[in-house]
Amino acid sequence: MKSRYVFPRHTKADLPMAVGGEGAWLIDADGKRYLDASGGAAVSCLGHSDPDVIAAIKAQADTLAYAHTAFFTSPPAEALAEKLVSLAPEGIERVYYVSGGSEAVESAIKLARQYFLEIGQKERRNVIARWQSYHGNTIGALSAGGNRWRRAQFSPYMVEAMHHVSPCHAWRDKREGESDAAYGDRLAAELEAKIIELGPDTVAAFIAEPVVGATMGAVPPVEGYFKKIKAVCERHGVLLILDEVMCGMGRTGTMFACEQDGIAPDMIAIAKGLGAGYQPIGALLVAGRIYDAIEAGTGFFQHGHTYIGHPMATAAALAVVEKISRPEMLAQVRARGAQLREGLEARFGQHPHVGDIRGRGLFVGLELVEDRQTKAPFAPEKKLAARIKAEGMARGLACYPMSGTIDGARGDHILLAPPFIVTPEEIATIIDLLDQSLAAALAQP
Repeated sequence: MKSRYVFPRHTKADLPMAVGGEGAWLIDADGKRYLDASGGAAVSCLGHSDPDVIAAIKAQADTLAYAHTAFFTSPPAEALAEKLVSLAPEGIERVYYVSGGSEAVESAIKLARQYFLEIGQKERRNVIARWQSYHGNTIGALSAGGNRWRRAQFSPYMVEAMHHVSPCHAWRDKREGESDAAYGDRLAAELEAKIIELGPDTVAAFIAEPVVGATMGAVPPVEGYFKKIKAVCERHGVLLILDEVMCGMGRTGTMFACEQDGIAPDMIAIAKGLGAGYQPIGALLVAGRIYDAIEAGTGFFQHGHTYIGHPMATAAALAVVEKISRPEMLAQVRARGAQLREGLEARFGQHPHVGDIRGRGLFVGLELVEDRQTKAPFAPEKKLAARIKAEGMARGLACYPMSGTIDGARGDHILLAPPFIVTPEEIATIIDLLDQSLAAALAQP
């Protein structure tokens, strides 16, 4: 339906009215069912009708709906922070709550700056990120992000202190004959050169997604890449911030995506799967040394939002984290993820227009190409991603196609991030419906 009063994402969109959810399925007002193969935007990790999360929200509503964090803390906020710290990589000791991923990244950028002010390194102001990354839609986060299409019309507002280096996308960017190790060395050297160019004593942080989500389509790094990046950061006193807003919270088969890279960052931004769609919530996980510097200095992080630490949001997230952190749930993510990858490889591995199938756990991307040999993308004018999305919705499949995979303008991919509770039968259905949708979109002139 066309909205009469809501300001939608796209004014020309004619969207179905969602009225219900059941497991991995969404239901519209006409009773049509849609298999949620992307969890919205990798959000609905427990599906759409989890009784334990719903019960936690109802129980908290009966007790306390809201108390401003300038005046009070609350039991669910304290309990969730304790749980997250217990699960986090070594060195993470504090949790700063927000309402979503953009706020989490914005908080990280501001905290990095204040940390260096507190310890007397006032020249550290620059932040380095990677092209073809996405870190959020607020001005600071958008400036840090390397999604050129999203940045373009807001270029007058982009923060000059944000700088960019190359992404780690081996299938596209590794040179002929170059090993994964050599490719990782080259990218680490590029980061170090950028730090030296800016002046090592002026760089505050490097921020990256461990597995790049919507902008490139579930692209993991080559083995050893992040260890090399962390070594560069440590050598120059630069904070390492990991954006796990989309790829974290069990999505890749471990609670934190960076666990698979064998590193512990200084800050981790999380959201999306943290609340599983049941409540809007995000968080910034912070190393103890950063918190200690604030506590020993002014004691006040000059930041904040009205709804941080919201009791109902943190109660919901605690119920979510209790479920997704169980070993059997993470094992299921890995098992269903392997099934999804194997099914996609069997169906599309030799497809003339599927160039690469990649990802970790239940976070998988398919990069689409016009020519497999040259890896040439489709012309942007074809709007292939939009066509695939429309064909999928017509067939009852909600997936996440996106354009601009290569440079913000060229390239298309499909992102799949189904709920952790997805069944083997539903994975087979995803593959079948995706096959039909892709074929129909490619057949259009």
